[in-house]
Amino acid sequence: MPKGPFCQSCGMPLSKDVEGGGTNADGSKTQEYCSKCYKNGAFCNPDMTAEDMIVLVKGKMKEMHFPKFLANYFTKDIPKLKRWNANNH
Repeated sequence: MPKGPFCQSCGMPLSKDVEGGGTNADGSKTQEYCSKCYKNGAFCNPDMTAEDMIVLVKGKMKEMHFPKFLANYFTKDIPKLKRWNANNH
């Protein structure tokens, strides 16, 4: 299993992000979000819900030939990530 830290939006291990993570408004790298979810200090898909993210991630994992049980396992905690936690908005 890949080691963290993990994107706090999609759950991807930041070590797997080819761009090394998302960017803050000042251009610096963030250690909380990947480059697919966060650029220039904002979410790439600001209207997305946690359920939308689960569907998106499962679809990407299917494209990468992950077994369905692993896709379900790796996405089950997405609603618990910082982006989707109402206390962190």
